[in-house]
Amino acid sequence: MNVPWDRSNIEDADKEQKRVGVLFVCMGNICRSPIAEGVFRRLAAQRGLINRLRIDSAGTHDYHCGEPPDRRAIQYARRRRYEIEKLRARKVIVEDFSSFDWIVAMDRANLRELEALRPADYQGHLGLLLDFAPEMGVREVPDPYYGSLEGFDRVLDLVEPAIAGLLERVAEELRKKGPI
Repeated sequence: MNVPWDRSNIEDADKEQKRVGVLFVCMGNICRSPIAEGVFRRLAAQRGLINRLRIDSAGTHDYHCGEPPDRRAIQYARRRRYEIEKLRARKVIVEDFSSFDWIVAMDRANLRELEALRPADYQGHLGLLLDFAPEMGVREVPDPYYGSLEGFDRVLDLVEPAIAGLLERVAEELRKKGPI
């Protein structure tokens, strides 16, 4: 059966190609990476870039697939006006490398997991989130899951400047694809 040619499909594909994908990754996708996703979403929306981006988070392990973020992550994110309670944990998959131009890990252990999964032809950025905030003097966002409540504030303190740095780099890429 022939399907009528529909220009809107081409236009949708064109719009999709101009979108830049950003994926945040931690171990279980219930603390650090959903917090990073929430911070990135809000800052991108404030800059008017949200519709030019594909934003998600995932974990290298499937411990919590389908679950919302940790209640403490939700609580501490909400204190800074980031809404993450609707997010649901998922495991990173090989196909993510074809969907996301920027894949950023919270720590070296998760970065190693991603490097092992990365297809040889992946041309995007794969690295640590805190590399976008070298002034912080640390390269890894510590996992607050088993620690004290202050650990969630620490995650936010580290993630916020790193997200600002990452968003600058992503905005540069968007400018190359067309007017922002």
